[in-house]
Amino acid sequence: MKKGSLPTVSTESAPTPAGPAADLPADRFMDREEGWLRFNQRVLELAEDEDIPLLERTRFLAIFSSNLDEFFMVRVAGLKRRLATGLSVASPSGHHPRDLLERISLFTHDQILRLTACFEDSVAPALAREGISIVRWSELDDREREYLHGYFRRSIYPLVTPFAVDSAHPFPYISGRSLNLAVTVRDTSDDRHMFARVKVPSALPRFIELTTHGGGRFLPVEDIIAAHLPQLFEGMRVVEHHAFRVTRNADLEVDEDETDDLVQSLENELLRRRFGPLVRLEVEETISDEVLSILSQQLGAEAEEVYRVPGPLNLAGLAQIADTDRPDLRYPPMVPVEPRALTSGDLFATIREREVLVHHPYESFATTTERFLALASTDPQVVAIKQTLYRTSGDSPIVESLIEAAREGKEVVVLVEVKARFDEQNNIQWARKLEEAGCHVVYGVVGLKTHCKLSMVIRQDDDGLLRRYCHVGTGNYNPSTARIYEDFGLFSAAAEVGEDVSDLFNSLTGFSRKKHYRRLLVAPAALRQGLLRQIETEVANSLKGEPAHIRIKVNSLVDEEIIDALYRASQAGVDVDLWVRGSCVLRAGVPGLSENIRVRSILGRFLEHSRVFVFANGWRPQVWIGSADLMPRNLDRRVEALVRIADPEQCRRLVGIMDLAMSDSTSSWRLEPDGSWKRVTHDEEGQPLVDLQDTLRGDRHLRVVDG
Repeated sequence: MKKGSLPTVSTESAPTPAGPAADLPADRFMDREEGWLRFNQRVLELAEDEDIPLLERTRFLAIFSSNLDEFFMVRVAGLKRRLATGLSVASPSGHHPRDLLERISLFTHDQILRLTACFEDSVAPALAREGISIVRWSELDDREREYLHGYFRRSIYPLVTPFAVDSAHPFPYISGRSLNLAVTVRDTSDDRHMFARVKVPSALPRFIELTTHGGGRFLPVEDIIAAHLPQLFEGMRVVEHHAFRVTRNADLEVDEDETDDLVQSLENELLRRRFGPLVRLEVEETISDEVLSILSQQLGAEAEEVYRVPGPLNLAGLAQIADTDRPDLRYPPMVPVEPRALTSGDLFATIREREVLVHHPYESFATTTERFLALASTDPQVVAIKQTLYRTSGDSPIVESLIEAAREGKEVVVLVEVKARFDEQNNIQWARKLEEAGCHVVYGVVGLKTHCKLSMVIRQDDDGLLRRYCHVGTGNYNPSTARIYEDFGLFSAAAEVGEDVSDLFNSLTGFSRKKHYRRLLVAPAALRQGLLRQIETEVANSLKGEPAHIRIKVNSLVDEEIIDALYRASQAGVDVDLWVRGSCVLRAGVPGLSENIRVRSILGRFLEHSRVFVFANGWRPQVWIGSADLMPRNLDRRVEALVRIADPEQCRRLVGIMDLAMSDSTSSWRLEPDGSWKRVTHDEEGQPLVDLQDTLRGDRHLRVVDG
């Protein structure tokens, strides 16, 4: 098996049925976990790419590490839970959870070695050449050590608590993702050896910058604590010490049918999250077998759950280094533009006149979405605002605008999704702040997450009519991520969009089983069937000789029913172009099954986050944008919304971006029939291919449309 690869299955010629999925080959799906790990490998390849600015490579290392943490906390934890509960049925690929865990362990062990090699052999030396050094205690001079002695006394010693392990002191519970030191000491009075654990305080930065020589030198915080262990174990001799880190199951389990207070139940679950079952134990490569045996036994870690790391643990902390003030080592600055359609002054008049499509981060989030809600909050003609919030920033101007609107006496209804994974605590805090300001806060539909991105402003215009101004987006109302996440948003005052968004809000805040909308496709009621019908239309058109083409851009493609429909479309001669950033379990280019399907992935400066669906529909293209990925949870267990783009120029704009991404002249990763991804950055003559994000950043024609 190639280094950094997962085992593959046969891609020999498959049967070519046009009938039920049962007639399709059994090996037509890859494992979802495999698809996700291959996505994270693409992130690592960016860190390895020496043509990318150095601090951006450093950030990709941090992103890779953080992604891997989440993978263990959610995906690996889910597999282990299935084994523990006896629900260990085979995956769609035919693999048993135990087999999947073994495959994951092999792959991730290899990837961690590759991560460390990239850091130690490439990124760290390159940083040092630029005056940014990550050093260990043994590399410090006397002046630096003297400075750190003082830093330890002032800023670390008061926070550190050593925990002895003996008959009177049981092994302490290790919280998830905390960094720790396993310490062995010897009592000089009777020569007894004892074990202790020292937790690295989470309040401390991952790296401590040394300022004695003008800065630019960083030391892992655990090295400072390790150097001062004699002060923590006075009268003892420190025999050995090793850093270790635990990753735990982070899934929350709340039965919404059995709780009267969802927020309180979630808060209780959040407290338990830090102490869920272990799914990974990371230790320094130099750890002794004796100390590792103690940790494994006390923590209940099996051999395949132990990861020996030849370097500092928790390289997600490299995000701190990536933030170093060195513009010369970063991507060139980009100033988002304001769409020309919105520069005329009266925002509501512009939206009333024509729908406006915006593309972030190329077009400003602040002067479009934030401005939309800020103006609404103070406009005396606005009588009500309705808003969904899935994730937002810690200092959100969006939330402040909603609070201001409530204080101005407007009716403000906010649906806060408190079950947004890893943002639960933040969203609970916002919900309470909104309630205190007088907003009506609801928490969505029992049993479903509300993931749709909707905003509606109800305004009494100068003509005396109440008019609904809507925003339907593909991304969260989060000003922080809007600078680095690629997303679309549609502003509309069209009556049919307003009626749809009103109906959807009514179903979220009250009781409704509405399925059919005018320009929206809504999950879980109708989105799956709506997409399947459009795929079937393409198949029928292809068989009639009419134009048939499917273009889809999503973050993840793992839904089996949708994939089978795409296979059948390919077999019917429909060209299928799929732009998938993350996990993809579809097999592309397999003879007899998917030879008409091409899959591309683009990763870079911005996180490709938008979802776009384009169907040729004969001579009348159907183009949709929205919040839904092609996963069972999005189609069946979440409230999602796609909006149909009606303006022909906006449709052409979106199709142009899709075609640019899929072009052979554009740099991308391309999915091979065996499930591997091939990165293609240069043509056959060695010339660099087009960078899609750079093109969109510089091409005003593609990203600024008058309407």
